[in-house]
Amino acid sequence: MKLTVDGTAHEVDVEEDMPLLWVLRDELGYKGVKYGCGVAQCGACTVHLNGAAVRSCQTWAADAEGAEITTIQGLGTPDALHAVQEAWITHQVAQCGYCQAGQMMQAAALLAETPAPSDADIDDAMSGNLCRCGTYPRIRAAVKTAAALLSEV
Repeated sequence: MKLTVDGTAHEVDVEEDMPLLWVLRDELGYKGVKYGCGVAQCGACTVHLNGAAVRSCQTWAADAEGAEITTIQGLGTPDALHAVQEAWITHQVAQCGYCQAGQMMQAAALLAETPAPSDADIDDAMSGNLCRCGTYPRIRAAVKTAAALLSEV
């Protein structure tokens, strides 16, 4: 099967019902995508599939064939961070950091769809992404900062 991840074409020989998470991590080496719960309840494995945030633990490899897959590793680069990544640094969101890739991917998808989200929009969009460290106020502040940064572009 052919997959495009972070702009790079890959060909993998996997079962069609293999979770995209395992294809990305184990077959292709994209370690920024995290395993959390395995049942699409925590958001740690969030990636973009044609720009939409999806839980890669419950997305089958076959469903991703021919789609543009973006991981945290392709959201920005060290020399050109995405606004969400900049905002996360500014607000020092990460504590343990485990959930943060999924959080940032969810936030980037929200801002692509809703450039000036309200607190309710942010809370609704981010509600499926769990943070055991409880950095939710920082996450909300970072999403607002990222929205402001993106509006300047």
